[in-house]
Amino acid sequence: MTNQTKQAQLFKALHQAGNPVVLFNVWDAGSAKAVASSGAKAIATGSAPVAMANGFPDGEQFPLDDALIVASRILNVIDLPLSMDLEGGYGESADEVANTVRRAMRVGAVGFNVEDQIVGGSGLYSVDEQSKRIQAARAAADENGVHGFLNARTDIFLKTKPDEHTDAMVNNAIERAKAYEQAGADGFFAPGMVNEAQIETLCKAVALPINMIVLPHTPTLATFTELGAARISYGPTPYRSMISWLQGEAATIYGQA
Repeated sequence: MTNQTKQAQLFKALHQAGNPVVLFNVWDAGSAKAVASSGAKAIATGSAPVAMANGFPDGEQFPLDDALIVASRILNVIDLPLSMDLEGGYGESADEVANTVRRAMRVGAVGFNVEDQIVGGSGLYSVDEQSKRIQAARAAADENGVHGFLNARTDIFLKTKPDEHTDAMVNNAIERAKAYEQAGADGFFAPGMVNEAQIETLCKAVALPINMIVLPHTPTLATFTELGAARISYGPTPYRSMISWLQGEAATIYGQA
């Protein structure tokens, strides 16, 4: 059994409702090493912090080649499972998504986020379109005998203000989660949810492990755990906190504070 296979199996086993794997998202080898040494059981990149740390905006503006180099450098300094945020798969077609996942697997990652928003466009892929993209990603993640953890993300809730989230949107998310599960997804990520009753409904209605994200306006880690989340991410928050501190310290030194 290869080390990548072991890491993949470990990462999947960490997804437990009520006892979630916590991912304090990183952006480079140094941040990954710091988080790993703090007791993390797995490491995950976030597309926004990786892009911003390299001077790029989010939204697949940071080249995939460079994102893979970042992942490779992270894997050189940690001995934990690594999940990569692949945004929309760096392409619209199923073949493009599959190739992106294939390349990430070759680097050594064992988990991937693939979202259903049309990056660079508007709206979301239809359930059918996204299911085909997930099917292709699933096949690519299994090609070398390592079952990469495919975390299917929906952007339903991020596209709408939190106070406008409706039960109809939750039902849409449940429909997508079940379709993505049939297509081969291992987990379902619904970032931006804030309503506790709606979160609990999603967690109870979907068989896949549910991923939530802690942001300044969302429930806390403890609350997400109580509601049934199996995976909890922090997205861009760690990077933004770090860069805010850096800017404040620099402003003090340069007399701009």
